[in-house]
Amino acid sequence: MQWWLACRVLLKIVYLLTCRVLGLAVLAFRGDRAKDAELLVPRHENAVLRRHAGRVRYEPGDRVWFAAVARLLPRRCWTGIFPVTPATLLTWHRKLAGRKYDTSKRRKPGRPPTVRGVARLVVRLAEENPLYVKLVIMWNSLTVSQ
Repeated sequence: MQWWLACRVLLKIVYLLTCRVLGLAVLAFRGDRAKDAELLVPRHENAVLRRHAGRVRYEPGDRVWFAAVARLLPRRCWTGIFPVTPATLLTWHRKLAGRKYDTSKRRKPGRPPTVRGVARLVVRLAEENPLYVKLVIMWNSLTVSQ
């Protein structure tokens, strides 16, 4: 479990570094920030298209790239710039953010296991007080049957 957390932190650091490097690249051009970012998107799209033959499937690294560049551009410009729709970009972001808060795989269903020390204590008390155990069992059977 710890290695997964380390991978998520590392991915977040890489994403933030990518955003900062792109911001510095835009500043280095000293032109209109949105115009320079618009030039970066087709260059990356061409690199992706050269890698793939047939249908284009964007890898997680490509999605990070598009998300990082999308932060530099106003949302109204996304339609003409990105090879995917703005809804797709937002869906990628929603799924990425949703995984962070997904707790479905963190806990197993059912009752958590009893601590060994507590289990040993219960067994010892049962051996020391057999009459009490019989009364508890009888009481539980009466309350469950009603």
